[in-house]
Amino acid sequence: MLDKADTRSERPPYRDIFTESPRRGEHRTLAEKAFTSLHHAILTGAKKPGARLPIDEMAESLGMSAMPVREAVRRLGAMGLVENVPHKGARVTELSVDDLGEVYEARLVLEPLALYRAATAFTAEDEAEARWALDAMGANPSGSAEHWSAHSAFHLGLYRAGGSSWLMRLIQPLWESSERYRLASPPERGAATRRDEHEHMLDACAAHDAGRAAFGLYNHLASTANVTAKAMGGDVLFALLEGGEWVSPVRLPGPPAQHRDAARRGRGGARA
Repeated sequence: MLDKADTRSERPPYRDIFTESPRRGEHRTLAEKAFTSLHHAILTGAKKPGARLPIDEMAESLGMSAMPVREAVRRLGAMGLVENVPHKGARVTELSVDDLGEVYEARLVLEPLALYRAATAFTAEDEAEARWALDAMGANPSGSAEHWSAHSAFHLGLYRAGGSSWLMRLIQPLWESSERYRLASPPERGAATRRDEHEHMLDACAAHDAGRAAFGLYNHLASTANVTAKAMGGDVLFALLEGGEWVSPVRLPGPPAQHRDAARRGRGGARA
């Protein structure tokens, strides 16, 4: 059993997606400051779905020119958080059951693969960081910004252990889009059930049982999508898997130990 006290006194090993404050020593350009402020407002719901984003007004409120704000809006548009409406300008992307289905369909393809990779390369340090985030989730009320930050840290931390920078680039914007749905329509699933599912995934990773870890994640995501869709007035979106094991669509040559070593070598870029 890991000594959790060893990790509690350290800085959380993740980027808090709901925090605007820069890290110590971090320098941000005006465009980055504008992006961080708007990104935070959208993810936390301060900027509601469908809200207009008038460039000049936002620039004045942020104390900068329109150019960095326009660049920030462009970046948010590339992430799917902002859309440009002809003759009306930019606005926060609306939430819909159809969009929810598309977001989770992509997540169900990418995230089990990321966790499958991670389970083959999982270390004691990875487990300690994941348990830190899991404990932080339990220590904060469901629906709070602190809870969702820890929840993001748990999942994204697991995926980063797989060492794929490309998977992380693809997963991050999908994750943030889906978090908007979770904050706007919190699924009515028991905290104990969610905790058990997270524990199951983490235990499978620690045991290097990649198929079981990815299987648990797939059904965890599908169940969340289904409950969220129903809360929005929609129907069930996805069927759950059976059999207890997720089978990777990717086949790599060589023994599993070779794949584990390759994943660990890739961590430098994935964790940056």
